[in-house]
Amino acid sequence: MAKHKPADKIQDIQYFGEYGGVNPSIADSSTFTYLEGKTMEEVFGGEREGCYLYSRHMNPSTGYLAEAIASMENTEAAQVAASGMGAISSVLMQICEAGDHIVSSRTIYGGTYAFMKNFLPKFNIETSFVNTTRLEEIEAAIKPNTKLIYCETMSNPLLEVSDLAAISKIAKKHDLKFVVDNTFTPLIFSPNEMGADVVIHSLTKFINGASDTVAGVICSTREFVHELIDVNQGASMLLGPTLDALRANNILKNLRTLHIRMKQHSANADYLARQFKALGLTVFYPGLEEHPQHQLMKETMNTEFGFGGMVMVDAGSIEKANQLMELMQNANIGYLAVSLGFYKTLFSAPGASTSSEIPLEEQKEMGLSNGMVRMSVGLDNDISRTFETIKDCMKTTNVI
Repeated sequence: MAKHKPADKIQDIQYFGEYGGVNPSIADSSTFTYLEGKTMEEVFGGEREGCYLYSRHMNPSTGYLAEAIASMENTEAAQVAASGMGAISSVLMQICEAGDHIVSSRTIYGGTYAFMKNFLPKFNIETSFVNTTRLEEIEAAIKPNTKLIYCETMSNPLLEVSDLAAISKIAKKHDLKFVVDNTFTPLIFSPNEMGADVVIHSLTKFINGASDTVAGVICSTREFVHELIDVNQGASMLLGPTLDALRANNILKNLRTLHIRMKQHSANADYLARQFKALGLTVFYPGLEEHPQHQLMKETMNTEFGFGGMVMVDAGSIEKANQLMELMQNANIGYLAVSLGFYKTLFSAPGASTSSEIPLEEQKEMGLSNGMVRMSVGLDNDISRTFETIKDCMKTTNVI
């Protein structure tokens, strides 16, 4: 259980608008003025805080959002980005140099996998992909030039749960940075309190919750965030994954209901997982007692938010998976679409979509069959009615 109450941090968010509004004013400006030339010199030299330099660096709107999420994650500071991948790539490029090595979970978002496997080698940065639920594999993969360990709290798409506290001990033992993507489990886990050095979210997903924005965030120490936005060597500053002020303002407003939404997402997902299991289907959900990391999650999570809103079910083949998803979409269950965290259920076949960057032989090795359907369960008021409709779709497609 976290030492702080992340939902209380959300409840305590209170920023006044420029004219006393209950929502902060939008800083609709790319650049900022100074009353004295010397002030500009000091700001660019990193000698003066409290003044805004340029919106690629930070502005009041992105600053409010970063401060709110840092508070929720119990880190000293945060930096928002124009996408989750913008956050991930900036962190990896900030920590690593040519000749360095990364140890990463094998089951991660396909875009992250592709960045590590295909893009970073251009800079002579190598990655070893391991099963991070097996601590001995992590230890065995560490080399003299390893700089960081990377994993997702709950993996995409297999919903494996890593023991963050144990991995953190390994990282500290070898003087490595420990970077955790917490996108699937905001509020459910507090990685910083379990030893993570950097916590990343794709704000596009649960935190925003409206599927109308692409954004990301990096939560860490004040020192690391300052390194990211340094005008001479900061990856966030120089690569420029800048989040628009209007979008930042919208995400901040949606953040205020995250604690309510996560409880409903989790409750609905738990109900569907148990009903699917009763039908005899192969189901992946950490709330089920037979899930390999069920007990670990139960002992380390913030229990009031449940086991998350993601469920995986095996339809048997890609043909059946596609037919099932098409029928569910036509029956108004939700949308055949990638991403997650929307108020409606989203479903996709990860092997052919969000994990398609991972070669088929590696998908098979990690246990990702082509018939799997990943469901980001929505905020349905009557989830039992939803289940009955899904069951009819499963009968029609001979999934059951």
